[in-house]
Amino acid sequence: MNFLFLSFFLFLSPSVSVAQDINKILREADRLETLPDEKSAFLKFKEALKIQPTNLHALTKCSELCTRIGGREKVNKKLRDDYYTTAIIYAKTALRLYPESDIANVTMAIVVGKTILLKSGKEKINAARQLREYAEKAIKLNPSNFKAWHVLGRWNYEVSSLSSIERAGAKIMYGGLPSASLKSSIACYEKAKSLSPSFAYNYLELAKAYNRNNEKEKAFAQLKTLLALKNQSEDDPRIKAEAEGYLKKW
Repeated sequence: MNFLFLSFFLFLSPSVSVAQDINKILREADRLETLPDEKSAFLKFKEALKIQPTNLHALTKCSELCTRIGGREKVNKKLRDDYYTTAIIYAKTALRLYPESDIANVTMAIVVGKTILLKSGKEKINAARQLREYAEKAIKLNPSNFKAWHVLGRWNYEVSSLSSIERAGAKIMYGGLPSASLKSSIACYEKAKSLSPSFAYNYLELAKAYNRNNEKEKAFAQLKTLLALKNQSEDDPRIKAEAEGYLKKW
């Protein structure tokens, strides 16, 4: 009996040790992201994937961080595109392994949205359709996913901004796009705000939507709230600078 117990313990020990190791690495990666030190966080999440290549949190975080780091690369476009390509690979891997995960679906929506401007013609229209599908599926799987609501708000804002000529052209050449409205955009952004009141970027985009809807006071209120928030990502200083610019401009 003692021999069997010892054998069982020895059999379990490696897997327990691995679980402890990866949890420690993931906690450190999360900590680095909150500093924020996103490049170091990305490397730490990659380290976790070497131990557990199917880890959903590490896969989706690697994708999300690559889109953010790449998005800040304004000079070296090749490096930016390399980050975006890597982000797509991580997102596709997560979605293939976890097709019913709201996190995997919204991560795919984010990377599609980030790279959509690099596409043209039919590719851009198809990407726009896919973005909405991923965001809507994420919400269906988890109605509390604030990132999915934000993405859907952005989708409605951008598509509702198209001119009648652009809409007609998209319909004739590529079969058109699903309906979108500024009202739906605002509703989605407000939902995202209710779920995550500290999400800075959502306030900026909500302010733009209110301004376009001729609701200046509400637009100003979003910007002022945004400027009072604590920075949580490396993008937040830029977002706040943009908010200050809109306050002066509007």
